[in-house]
Amino acid sequence: MARAAQAGQRLGVVSRWVLNGPGAAGHVGQLAEAEATGPHTPPVVEEEEMDVAGALVYACLLHLTGHPESAQFWWQLAAGAGNRAAAYCLHLHHLHLGESREARHWHHQLTHSMTDETSFPDNAFIEGLEAVVHYVRANGTTAKGPTGDLEESVDRLAARSAVCPIVPRPDRRLADQLHQFAGRH
Repeated sequence: MARAAQAGQRLGVVSRWVLNGPGAAGHVGQLAEAEATGPHTPPVVEEEEMDVAGALVYACLLHLTGHPESAQFWWQLAAGAGNRAAAYCLHLHHLHLGESREARHWHHQLTHSMTDETSFPDNAFIEGLEAVVHYVRANGTTAKGPTGDLEESVDRLAARSAVCPIVPRPDRRLADQLHQFAGRH
């Protein structure tokens, strides 16, 4: 139980860090601008038209707003495109759920199977993140979680898709609200 709780705390820290990162809102904006075929387009996009960093940021936003299944989907999409941070989030997500086999899979993907050896996180990054998590737990953080406006936009998107349980791609309205959030923080 303690390991799962710690993984959940680490995932929250990483998700806030990603959401507050430079360019996060711009990446979600690019993801929102990807061509869609209709208002209820399922979140299936081709790799060449998808902003992979946008999928990571969007997954972190979904996690922080209480949509873990949708967050998992978007992290898997980003990790499948080679994003190591998304693989790390999946590792923590599965640890938090007590799914150690899946957690080991994503840790292996993170440390051995990703093709871009220069992207993060490497072992030093992971160890550094552990130190940051301990610091944040003891001292707090300035990285803010989503505001009520962002939560409402995510919930609006979730309600819009009655056919699919996964929250569909972000829209321009959510991207604009994320830009406002980034400007305030």
